[in-house]
Amino acid sequence: MTITEKILAAHAGKEKVSPGDLLNAKVDLILANDITAPIAITEFGKTGAKKVFDNKRVALIPDHFAPQKDIKAAEQCKMLREFSKEQNLDLYFEVGRMGVEHALLPEQGIVVPGDLVIGADSHTCTYGGLGAFATGVGSTDVAAAMASGECWFKVPESMKFIYYGKLNKWVSGKDLILHTIGDIGVDGALYRAMEFEGEVINSLPMSGRLTMCNMAIEAGGKNGLIVPDAITEAYVNGRAKRPYKFYTSDKDAVYADIREYDCSKIEPTVACPHLPSNTKQASELSSITIDQVVVGSCTNGRIEDLREAAEIIKGKKVNPNVRMIVIPATQQIYLQAVREGLAEIFVEAEAVFSTPTCGPCLGGHMGILAKGERALATTNRNFVGRMGDPGSEVYLSNPAVAAASAIKGRIALPEETI
Repeated sequence: MTITEKILAAHAGKEKVSPGDLLNAKVDLILANDITAPIAITEFGKTGAKKVFDNKRVALIPDHFAPQKDIKAAEQCKMLREFSKEQNLDLYFEVGRMGVEHALLPEQGIVVPGDLVIGADSHTCTYGGLGAFATGVGSTDVAAAMASGECWFKVPESMKFIYYGKLNKWVSGKDLILHTIGDIGVDGALYRAMEFEGEVINSLPMSGRLTMCNMAIEAGGKNGLIVPDAITEAYVNGRAKRPYKFYTSDKDAVYADIREYDCSKIEPTVACPHLPSNTKQASELSSITIDQVVVGSCTNGRIEDLREAAEIIKGKKVNPNVRMIVIPATQQIYLQAVREGLAEIFVEAEAVFSTPTCGPCLGGHMGILAKGERALATTNRNFVGRMGDPGSEVYLSNPAVAAASAIKGRIALPEETI
């Protein structure tokens, strides 16, 4: 069996499962945010259940429109707060203690290797970077799981992606996943498990692994997954709040497709409007001027991402025609950025340094685009209207390209600013 099949089998109490099997499985963690949880809470009330199945296994995190941007957002966040109090939930994270959910839960050791996690947010697949099976579901599935502790699944087929060679300078996990989505398309892994491996993945830091698994959904994937190893152990040891288990894929496991990539041929990559699969090398896009740069989100808001952007922009200024918004993904990352002097670097460069929030990624707040404006962001989606007016455009890149572009006022390579 593949690692995905093994985790599903273990949680369904079965010795073996195969792609296409329908099963009920016990979940280790359920999560929802201020947009998706209110629907789940309402539907939970209709089930007749009085208490969630386990008050230590339900995480509610106001991060999309929080800090509350308007009255409607305040009402939705209030609903989470009141439900969490009523249910005595251990994992409710108020503003000031919260962060972008998919960065916060691994950081806090709340998701661990071998887990089966569902979340009412499509980027729940991020946790595959830890060696967990994690996938996004609808709010009604979350409601049922909060009551029962279980969710139904169809076992997905698995695809294997092998990355070999040597990474070029300024190429990271973001470039690898953009390159991959550009190769297979936004439906290239539809309802399949995307398993990433190879010598490049073996040396990829946890930040890069989480980034890659985060964007499995942008290829249509059911989940993204990296078999846990010494890098995983170093990350979770001392952090994990629960016992964890490392699963691996059998050598004779069956894959629907196997792709190999020579990473020495992959350059900094940018996804152009209006699909994550519409990728080009950043070097081909130097004529594209921009109005806004965003560094942050559940994809690239970790401390490693901020360090990369700060390295490029240190001692320089954001182009006068550009606004740059830097958003650490959690309070801990925010504080670390302050301690390391990164916050000072960004502010002195005349960028905005924000409190943790999903904010502009989903066109929520903290950087909405007007008609005709163009943004380069380290986020995960660039669909029509994603960050504001349907007449705006969003390009996706890694943090180094984003910072270089903020300086130049156009899509630029880091080498151009050094």
